[in-house]
Amino acid sequence: MAQRRTKGGKVFMLVWCMVAACRAVPIGDLLDRASQRSDTLHSLSTILTHELDSHFPPLGRAMMPRPSMCHTSSLQTPSDKEQALQVSESDLLSLVRSLLQAWIDPLIVLSNSANNLPHPAHNSISNKIQELQEHSKSLGDGLDILSGKMGPAAQSIAFLPYRGGNDIGHDKISKLANFHFLLSCFRRDSHKIDSFLKILRCRAAKMC
Repeated sequence: MAQRRTKGGKVFMLVWCMVAACRAVPIGDLLDRASQRSDTLHSLSTILTHELDSHFPPLGRAMMPRPSMCHTSSLQTPSDKEQALQVSESDLLSLVRSLLQAWIDPLIVLSNSANNLPHPAHNSISNKIQELQEHSKSLGDGLDILSGKMGPAAQSIAFLPYRGGNDIGHDKISKLANFHFLLSCFRRDSHKIDSFLKILRCRAAKMC
């Protein structure tokens, strides 16, 4: 029993030291890491979208909902770089964290649906969706630490519930259309996340 407590204590100290080390990293360095991760996230979502497009029936495009139907559309975000430059650093980080938080459940839906997707590259798509989940989780963890350095405003998160359910459709066309729509929404939001983090990194370097 004492040995177990000793091992548990060592693990706790190791985790504590890792967290403490991360918290000691300057904001600029944390933003560099976050920007690199968000760039990977957006690039991967773009590759996924193109991969899905390779066998996407024209009828499926007609069935796809409008971008305004994305569950994150209610979040007011800057529409271009000029507007984003007018937003405070803390508010920009809050927007990024809100978007990431809003995609935790939808990414699970995409991951669970990918294996049964009526698409010849469903295995590759499934693997990439899992990568998206891993990168999103890693980025979110890093931004949690960063927000702690930037004050209460950066720590606030808008609640953007996903109400699409776990079922993306019953027939081939609807499955592809709904999957593609959800993925397109994520790609749009990952571009916002990447853009906002690059602006934050630029400001930290005093280049904006």
